Amino acid sequence: MIRIVAKVLKIFNSESGPRQISLALCFSMFVGFTPFVSIHNLVILFCVLILRVNLSTFILGLAAFSGIAYFLDPLFHSLGMAILTADFLQAFWTVLYNAIFWRLAYFNNSILMGSFIVSLLLFFPVYFLMNWAIQQYRQQFMGRVRKTRIMQALTASKFYSIYQSVSGWWR
Repeated sequence: MIRIVAKVLKIFNSESGPRQISLALCFSMFVGFTPFVSIHNLVILFCVLILRVNLSTFILGLAAFSGIAYFLDPLFHSLGMAILTADFLQAFWTVLYNAIFWRLAYFNNSILMGSFIVSLLLFFPVYFLMNWAIQQYRQQFMGRVRKTRIMQALTASKFYSIYQSVSGWWR
């Protein structure tokens, strides 16, 4: 548990922009909530690799949201069944299922449909909320931590200066 908190703080203190971290978290929510083997997750993984997002946040968020999804699967199933069995959408689902691409997308799976809809609805609110939270953390809390005597002693040490000189090598 302490390692996870340390990783989250490391990500929040990193030089990555708040938008990069928030977007990575939203993508990980989408992939973590929905069943992993699906076409839309391949598109999302492609976007993660193409766009400039924080990969550490994506991997950590994927683990967290996959665990949360385990408990939310009954909710996803109920929502997916309600959407898939809605009378006014039956013709739409029939047309999609008759097309090969949509059949391969497995949107007739109730858990996939429910988790996809929930992820779609939460994507932008989570993005803006996390973006705001990271900015608030960096403006209020991170400045206080840097002013503490322990942090000032650590940054004045020889080890920190070596770390700073080496940290830019892999970028």
